[in-house]
Amino acid sequence: MKIGIQLPEVEREYLWQEVREIAKAAEDVGFDSLWIGDHLLYRDEHGVRGPFEAWTSLAAVAEATERVQIGPLVAATSFHNPAMIAKMAVTVDAISDGRLILGLGAGWNKTEYDAFGFPYDRRVARFEEAFTIIRTLLAEGAIDFEGEFYQLREMELVPKARPGLPILIGSNGPRMLSIAAPHVAMWNTWHASYGNTPEGLETLMGLVAEAERSAGRQPGEIERSAAVLVQLEGGIGRRSGTERPVSVPITGDEAGIAESLLRFARLGIDHLQLVSIRSTSRR
Repeated sequence: MKIGIQLPEVEREYLWQEVREIAKAAEDVGFDSLWIGDHLLYRDEHGVRGPFEAWTSLAAVAEATERVQIGPLVAATSFHNPAMIAKMAVTVDAISDGRLILGLGAGWNKTEYDAFGFPYDRRVARFEEAFTIIRTLLAEGAIDFEGEFYQLREMELVPKARPGLPILIGSNGPRMLSIAAPHVAMWNTWHASYGNTPEGLETLMGLVAEAERSAGRQPGEIERSAAVLVQLEGGIGRRSGTERPVSVPITGDEAGIAESLLRFARLGIDHLQLVSIRSTSRR
């Protein structure tokens, strides 16, 4: 089982240099992957908060590191024209020398949609068209597309994507899974969606297995991944918007946390993304 880290988002105000230091330290100590949330703005009882833009950050992390896989967890397809997402993905993958995992989802945080003027309605229908465009461009390098939401004429992706650039779907919805399952290499779910326990995750993995069967794929062909909330010593909390439920974090000493994570491996998870709570009193 691979273990990755989600880089800081809005736990407190970060300087980019701090995020870069965390990314380099995570690679140095042996983590397998680094992930960046694709969000723009939170507005809740804690006030107004906004992280750095995801794709710009991914390019910087790609240049600052040498070994770890990197990816958005996950990129909201409605934040950009889908052909532009394919273009950005190829660019970041080239900067990282082939280390990108392209996480995709439909988005959920209405605050940022309203603030930036993105349409919030029919997000799954919009995702289906965007996903078709992105996966086709990555696989074939060109597309003509006439849809309800997107129209492309003689679109060519140059430079082309490397063969096998992996796509990850970040969703548990049956319709989203049915759209993605024939094509993706990986699946991911957020800790709040399954209660942050292997027992809660087992039900969702059953949905993925069913989507796999319906798509005519082999059992386990889609890699399973999950974000796990872990509280380190001195941690005081992590905020991620009021529309999502709050998870109870995994706690304990180093050995205890490691044993808790091994339970996910025994369940059949291939890749964990640790969402870490630690002290926010540094600044």
